[in-house]
Amino acid sequence: MKWHALTNLNQSDLNEISANVLIPPESPWFRGHFPGEPILPGVAQLGMVYDAINHVCKQKLKISGIRRVRFKHIIRPNDHIKIVAAPLKKEKGSYSFRIMLQEEPVCSGIMTVENQPEPE
Repeated sequence: MKWHALTNLNQSDLNEISANVLIPPESPWFRGHFPGEPILPGVAQLGMVYDAINHVCKQKLKISGIRRVRFKHIIRPNDHIKIVAAPLKKEKGSYSFRIMLQEEPVCSGIMTVENQPEPE
């Protein structure tokens, strides 16, 4: 079972990453969060941002920091959201991101990633 589906994942000439996401109602994220009133947890939203960055960078990355995160609206089953992440020029490995739902900001912040060392 897929937790979410990233589609139209691309990187612009300015290295801005964008992806469309559909969160199916049967996603495990909605189990117990909350019965009768399912909402997508913040950790799932951050995981989707990481997935988009990791997929475009084509490297094994790990999250080394998250800051200035703001959750502004609720994401529900079957919502179509858009993730946009842009590298910060002065901070290697850091991306300013936002998640949009029908042109409204849902979540924003800065995520820092770094190469994940290969196991020895």
